[in-house]
Amino acid sequence: MLLENQVVVISGVGPGLGRGLALQCARAGADVVLAARNALRLAEVAKEVAQLGRRAVPVEADITDDAACQRMVDTALESFGRVDGLVHNAFAIPPLTDLATVDLEAVRAAFETNVLAALHLTRLFTPALVEQSGSIVMINSAVLRHSRRTFGAYKMSKAALLALAQSLSTELGPQGVRVNTVAPGYIWADNLKWYFDYLAKKRGVSAQEVYDENAVTLDLRKLPEPDEVADAVVFMLSPLARAVTGQCLDVNGGEWHH
Repeated sequence: MLLENQVVVISGVGPGLGRGLALQCARAGADVVLAARNALRLAEVAKEVAQLGRRAVPVEADITDDAACQRMVDTALESFGRVDGLVHNAFAIPPLTDLATVDLEAVRAAFETNVLAALHLTRLFTPALVEQSGSIVMINSAVLRHSRRTFGAYKMSKAALLALAQSLSTELGPQGVRVNTVAPGYIWADNLKWYFDYLAKKRGVSAQEVYDENAVTLDLRKLPEPDEVADAVVFMLSPLARAVTGQCLDVNGGEWHH
């Protein structure tokens, strides 16, 4: 119960890591405020949290909308009276194409979600987090660790998110608020399973073969699952990491060493 009786706000609650974050925080003893654009998905995850014996308050919100972000803050404080943790999981992937040809408007849109929205939401929650000596965790990506073609625009936005987290750590640390980053690689969830099935059919091989080809590049020979990545976030939110701030923890099964 590392987060017993704490309140954690999670943005970008989808069927993969977002759901895993909500459930692992609940298993660790936290009540949660869940934000996403899909109301039905929010209701499903909130029901699962309730089955674990914790409270979940869903907020249908687009984090690039200022009014929606303020509604998240108001709902959290009206429902629980406090906020101990904030997890930025919402993200946007710009077109996966070379920087020489990528649509700059699409890149700007990705920066709006991946970086500026995270900053805006953090600003709004800062007074509540200062009151509780709280913790912020930003979900980044293993794209930080490589420079493969077509990933340039995505890496730009995630590198900016890392810089944001580190700078906020310096600014908010004197007020008792910690800011850290968790950077997963592939996460073995529904979207990736669909993609591997697609690749398998395209190549005329089994999905297991595609999985094995990717897993062999990891030290642990196994792609991390949502709960495993979420556990790293729980650690960063918890008192066990009370002296950890400004750090980026890679959760990739050993694909990259940093």
